[in-house]
Amino acid sequence: MSHSTAPSLRTVTLDDVRGARKMLAGVARTTAMESSRHLSRQVGAPVHLKCENLQRTGSFKLRGAYVRIAGLLPEERAAGVVAASAGNHAQGVALASSLLGVRSTVFMPKGAPLPKISATREYGAEVRLHGQVVDESLAAATRYARETGAVFIHPFDHPDVIAGQGTVGLEILEQCPEVRTVVVGVGGGGLAAGIAVAVKALRPDVRIVGVQAAGAAAYPPSLAAGRPVSVRDPATMADGIKVGRPGDVPFGIVGELLDEVCTVTEDELSAALLLCLERAKLVVEPAGASPVAALMSRPGAFEGPVVAVLSGGNVDPVLMERVLRHGMAAQGRYLAVRLRLTDRPGALASLLGALSVVDANVLDVSHVRTDPRLGLTEVEVELHLETKGPAHCAEVEHALREAGYTVMD
Repeated sequence: MSHSTAPSLRTVTLDDVRGARKMLAGVARTTAMESSRHLSRQVGAPVHLKCENLQRTGSFKLRGAYVRIAGLLPEERAAGVVAASAGNHAQGVALASSLLGVRSTVFMPKGAPLPKISATREYGAEVRLHGQVVDESLAAATRYARETGAVFIHPFDHPDVIAGQGTVGLEILEQCPEVRTVVVGVGGGGLAAGIAVAVKALRPDVRIVGVQAAGAAAYPPSLAAGRPVSVRDPATMADGIKVGRPGDVPFGIVGELLDEVCTVTEDELSAALLLCLERAKLVVEPAGASPVAALMSRPGAFEGPVVAVLSGGNVDPVLMERVLRHGMAAQGRYLAVRLRLTDRPGALASLLGALSVVDANVLDVSHVRTDPRLGLTEVEVELHLETKGPAHCAEVEHALREAGYTVMD
């Protein structure tokens, strides 16, 4: 393990990962490996889910944070540690620090989900809310490190962090020795790099595929350019992989050892999260569902047995509600329609009667009467419907038009 606090481009070896595993004994759980019959049918080969969403703190981040802090010199520990994060890394650093008796300060953006803020405090960190986005929190954390001498714990750009995350790879090989493909979400690249170091050293024949959100995909252009390239204004619901620039240390490893980095859309992430909840009975955050999204969007592209790494399960309930609705819409199981009606008694009852004929379940109804675009005797109605798939959505819209209703775009 490296004891240096300065950024290092030292490579990470299998011995580093094995050393990290010894450090993590009794600290990090060996998380479950669950098979998925539904995904196996889609892919045409066995699919297994590596459940890091069930790790302590709800994600893999504890592994790397603990190894990094455990490797500090006594005088560095005495100065305390500082980190910046919107959630998972914050909780990993907070718990790791508490277990090691090190004082921790975590800067989080003001808009960070309340459950993540409260969990970070409960794990023992002093939380400071600063800035609107993680980049602003990061700037504040690095300033704090300069001013106080606290050691900055980077979420992915350090060899010790990568070695800690690589212990997931050792577990994958032990739990599924016949694995042919590992699929893992990629943000800064720490988890993918660590897994790749462990797996490729022991099983170079195993294919490793990284997955990024299309709106925050810094790796494809970076790999094409041969150096880390920043993506301006990364945008995705998957905050765990919403990183604008690859880390220098993981970038070198990912470029050398990963076989492919692909992207998934927001619709695909939503559908994957919904599948994990409905079929696997697992609560997974959007970043953690990204490997499942890749399997669902390109089922024929992966040789089995496949292991998909569910990297985390810390999803804000408010976001979960939005994502589930989005996922249902993406699968044609949720339909929002706007109609114009004549504002007269019985008009809404007639509309609901037309919907009952085509077996559409009404979840919500809202009226607009004061829009200047509406005629004097008109009302606009927005309906949220539960439907049974794309064909049923088309049938509902057709039935409404056949019944004489104007369906608004």
